Amino acid sequence: MTGQSPPSPQNHNNSNGGIGPGESFESFFEGWRTRQNQYLEQLVFVQENCGQIPDRDVQVLVSRVLSHYQQYYSTKSIAAHENVHTLFAPPWFTPFERTFLWIAGFKPGLMFRIVNNSVSDMSQEQSRQLSRLRLEIRAVEKELSDEMARVQEGVVGGQLVELASRTARLVDGEADELGEALEALRAGMEVLLENADFLRMTTARAVVEILTPNQAVRVLAAAAELFRRIRAWGLQLDMARRGGGRSPPLRP
Repeated sequence: MTGQSPPSPQNHNNSNGGIGPGESFESFFEGWRTRQNQYLEQLVFVQENCGQIPDRDVQVLVSRVLSHYQQYYSTKSIAAHENVHTLFAPPWFTPFERTFLWIAGFKPGLMFRIVNNSVSDMSQEQSRQLSRLRLEIRAVEKELSDEMARVQEGVVGGQLVELASRTARLVDGEADELGEALEALRAGMEVLLENADFLRMTTARAVVEILTPNQAVRVLAAAAELFRRIRAWGLQLDMARRGGGRSPPLRP
């Protein structure tokens, strides 16, 4: 980029940015979140110097940010194969953060709300393309929500609850049935998570493809800032609860 620019995010994980030997997904995620905040600084810098930085260099930054999100989803997929249940209620998130989760992540449609709040100079053609994309994404969201409901109904209404409720007195063959039911549940949740993450990443890439590089910078900066604030608010609420006081006004 021409002129002064903020330092590039530092990768403290292994060479490809994924989980290093002996590293937990939680540890990876903390490093990933640190780099996300560093990317946020770069995005804000570009916003503040709009017009002084070539589109080519802006596009390079946008591509790097998208690759950063892709790295997260790729690493999360590996972690899901090890323990998918934890990813649906991650203990490294605050309770407040977990209220925003939809199939172990933010709902893809949130991207369109961020666009509406951060981009005011779209052309009519861009608006038409985004409207079509929104409808397509909403339809897939519904399919995944319906599938999640079927998985949950299978747990509550099926044999899994019955078998689990009398684990100590299972007769011959029932222990195998319980194991098979648990494996089917795990596999179903893993497929759901991967499909939801694929939709999240596909939505982000499709939205960015419609926008100009500088518009994309505004959207990606707004998204990163929203996630940062949700994290900060969650930590504030946790501190208030531990202190036994009333929840403080949420501050950015």
